[in-house]
Amino acid sequence: MNLEDIAKLSGVSRSTVSRVINDDPNVRESTRQRVQDVISRMDFQPNLAARTLATGQAKVIGLVIPMGVSTMFTDPYFPMLIKGISAACNAQDYSVMLWLAEPEYERRTINQILHNGMIDGVVVASVLMDDPIVEALIHSNMPFVLIGRHPTNSQVNYVDVDNRTSSRQLVEHLINMGHRRIGTITGAQNMIAGSDRLLGYMDALTQGGIPLDLELIASGNFTEEGGYAAMKRILPHRPQAIFAASDTMALGALRALEEAGLRVPTDIALAGFDDMPFSAHLRSPLTTVRQPVLETGMRAAEALFDLLENPAQGPTHLLMPTELVVRESTPPQLQPTS
Repeated sequence: MNLEDIAKLSGVSRSTVSRVINDDPNVRESTRQRVQDVISRMDFQPNLAARTLATGQAKVIGLVIPMGVSTMFTDPYFPMLIKGISAACNAQDYSVMLWLAEPEYERRTINQILHNGMIDGVVVASVLMDDPIVEALIHSNMPFVLIGRHPTNSQVNYVDVDNRTSSRQLVEHLINMGHRRIGTITGAQNMIAGSDRLLGYMDALTQGGIPLDLELIASGNFTEEGGYAAMKRILPHRPQAIFAASDTMALGALRALEEAGLRVPTDIALAGFDDMPFSAHLRSPLTTVRQPVLETGMRAAEALFDLLENPAQGPTHLLMPTELVVRESTPPQLQPTS
């Protein structure tokens, strides 16, 4: 089917069909309904490139997640985030183009994708510091919103949570439970969320008068396997409690603890960050920081739509609320510390 076929079945001109498809207000309502009935009955899908040329809008946004494909499908954070973005797009009659290429491939092709005319704007999640993808977006003048603040450019639009304060509050909870030897499994330090959560951990230790012990810090790179390996590196240094900078890494840490014959919370306290759906259903439900992942995705897409409608508006900086969720995995420290 093409526009001529739809026009013939509707008894109108080809240009009228085009105006209906592109939501032109200068179409009689009875005519609009007749054309839409034919489009629905014939399951007609307008040609995206042609519509873009006619309206200047593709009605498509790009979602860039500069992570490996394997991470995309093993970390429950990303499906929740994508669901939120997709829900906001559906409400505005937009589609989402998800870029699933490996990071280095994305960086080589970013300029080609930005200038092909098939997307109206971009949401970028899990931003890396000084990422060339973000730099290319800045120079392209294409509207974009980051999920996660930009570390240096205050003019970049973003939706985020206060990772540093939230992490500090969680570690303060561990200190208040009587724990002194508190280790942390960090996220990737070339990501702003990973860096901020480590800073929050360090803030809490400083305020609690606890010396920083580098032997109690190991990177888990925001993956379950990374959390497992980091926990094995920390264990010989006898931590009383562990703050994993994501629930996914906490899950890997829990596996390492069980292999070592240690139990949570009897032998060691364990806390995470994100409040993923599995966190409340572990054998010892996990203390964590709840962040609104679904809502963050929705608000990022909505912020992008605002930019598309009002390109001259000032930068959007939106911080979503978090909540410390205390569960059985972080009991008070009952044994005297040495």
